[in-house]
Amino acid sequence: MLDGAGLSLLVLPTGTKLWLWRYQFNGGEKNMTFGEYPLVGPKDARELHFAAKKLLATGINPMAERKAEAEAKQQEAKALEREADSSFENVAGQWWA
Repeated sequence: MLDGAGLSLLVLPTGTKLWLWRYQFNGGEKNMTFGEYPLVGPKDARELHFAAKKLLATGINPMAERKAEAEAKQQEAKALEREADSSFENVAGQWWA
């Protein structure tokens, strides 16, 4: 099912429904999903799709940007975990043990 702006609802054999956008970047076809229906409604899917199209218009691959953001969040979480591990309370507890 297409919404008219390139966004479609892909129904998998399992019955799962995903919002899907197929786009061209550097001569190749790319796919980007925006979540599972009904967890992500049509309005939210269109907003995410519009934001991704804006990125593409500036020459940025939206999927690469999404992956970079996810990796940055993961690195930040690891840094916070290392910081918590080396807190004074934790180090003092290890020394005391």
